[in-house]
Amino acid sequence: MSELDHGTYPEDRILSLKEKLICRDLQILTLQSILGEPHHYSYPSVFVYGHTATGKTYVTETLLKTLKFPHVIVNCVECFSSKMLFEQILNQLQGHSLSLKNEYTSCLQSNTFNDFVLLYKQVVHKQNLHNQTVYIVLDKAERLREMDSNLLPGFLRFQELADENATVIFLSEIVWEKFRPGTGCFEPLILHFPDYNKAKEEDTRRLWRNIEPHLKKAMETVYLREISSSQWERLQQEDKEGEHLKGLSIHAHVELPFYSKFLLIAAYLSSYNPARTDKRFFSKYHGKIKKTSFLKKHEKTSNLLLGPKPFPLDRLLAIFYSIVDCRVTPTANIFSQITSLVALQLLTHVGHDDQLNGPKYKCTTNLEFITAIASEEKANSIDNRTEKRDFTASGL
Repeated sequence: MSELDHGTYPEDRILSLKEKLICRDLQILTLQSILGEPHHYSYPSVFVYGHTATGKTYVTETLLKTLKFPHVIVNCVECFSSKMLFEQILNQLQGHSLSLKNEYTSCLQSNTFNDFVLLYKQVVHKQNLHNQTVYIVLDKAERLREMDSNLLPGFLRFQELADENATVIFLSEIVWEKFRPGTGCFEPLILHFPDYNKAKEEDTRRLWRNIEPHLKKAMETVYLREISSSQWERLQQEDKEGEHLKGLSIHAHVELPFYSKFLLIAAYLSSYNPARTDKRFFSKYHGKIKKTSFLKKHEKTSNLLLGPKPFPLDRLLAIFYSIVDCRVTPTANIFSQITSLVALQLLTHVGHDDQLNGPKYKCTTNLEFITAIASEEKANSIDNRTEKRDFTASGL
């Protein structure tokens, strides 16, 4: 098929077509060989099918425009009745000559297929198109099956009925076997547009699909300001050598908002401390507590070894409000930051949203990361107090 003749058309026009229609060289050559040249007597009907987004409409329209064939393109979804379909074809055909000769033509109306054939012959002779092949492209042609029963057989034999050099091109997403009407219909030439597959270096769509996941990962890292470009390159090299990084591997470089840090610390305390210890650790007036309820050393060690436990949202917020320095009112901003921590995989959502007790979470970070965040916030707090004291002492 690659050796199909493209007639006497200039080579630069064929090259221009191939540049516009990427990865469709075979379909271009096949269609162009079927169409031939404007004065050639063409095949009555061509059936082009393929899945959505395979370039059927774009290739056909671009080919007809580039080779300057007189044609009309009608969408059968927009023209949902036979009357609208006939009138759209006739008026577009007149509009073709209007753009060339700048002559005014009135709108034509057609109610039956017989009227449409008679009016079509009048328009062709009036516009002096009887010496050329006129192409009628019916996009979304599967909708013809839901319209008048004589439409599909009539368009398949339209060249014979009109006694003119006309070709009807059907564009459809279904195969001809499911499209074929009853007995006695004219069989069209069938051309399949396959799905886009793995190609060459000029296949930009395939190349983008391959690079998109890596680019998204890199952009997320850039927006979070986790690492520099040199560190990113080094980590990518280590990843190729087998040192796989899971999620946000270098938590020490993550720059979280102020409240998100305290939410993460509260989440870690909720995951690794039993709920019965909250009153002792986070309440100022906890009263007397029996010695048997104290957290023992071996119990603390076992909690770290067993991993994080799920905790409800209200417990997380209660610990958060008790450890943050300033008074915080519950706002949508606080809840949105919890969602962001889940998106960053620093928290894990456990269970379903339709639970009566509300959502539950787990903290996925380790002790070293939490210690680093806590130490950083403690140092910032000391610096802020020192700066405030110096500012007050200066008398300003």
